[in-house]
Amino acid sequence: VWNAMKERNYGRILMTTSTSGTYGNFGQANYGAAKMGLVGLMNTLCIEGAKNNIRVNCISPTAATRMTEDILTPDMLAALNPEFVTPAAAFLVSEDAPNRTVMFAGAGSYSVMEVRESEGMYLPPDNRSADAIAENYAAISAMDNPSTYTEGREHVAKILTNAARNKA
Repeated sequence: VWNAMKERNYGRILMTTSTSGTYGNFGQANYGAAKMGLVGLMNTLCIEGAKNNIRVNCISPTAATRMTEDILTPDMLAALNPEFVTPAAAFLVSEDAPNRTVMFAGAGSYSVMEVRESEGMYLPPDNRSADAIAENYAAISAMDNPSTYTEGREHVAKILTNAARNKA
């Protein structure tokens, strides 16, 4: 499919992820890891497909299934109708679809996930220890000025710039 999309200079891919990967869910470590792995695959395919107008997204549906029929109330089953996920899926593969979006869809609610990185802080060579990280954890993890990146190399550039700026 990928090569056909490249030849046509157009394509849309939608993968199904899960809140078990995004947020975790008791007893679903293997499932959650696999589903979050799809987000990493999406991120890389977005980079590789950009020059060929191939857009790749993930949907994280919450819907009633045969597995949940016996544990959800009738009202919950009605609210979690799988048809309520369909508009999000249709949008994410449309001509005007975004690229690199993880959209949650369920019970008529739709939202988007974003990975952000704190500004962090540089620790000098004589202060690089677990204790120093613990002492500075509030500043390291502060999300006052977060960054989002489209490629891993942008993160690498950030930390190398910090190192060069703080070089003794």
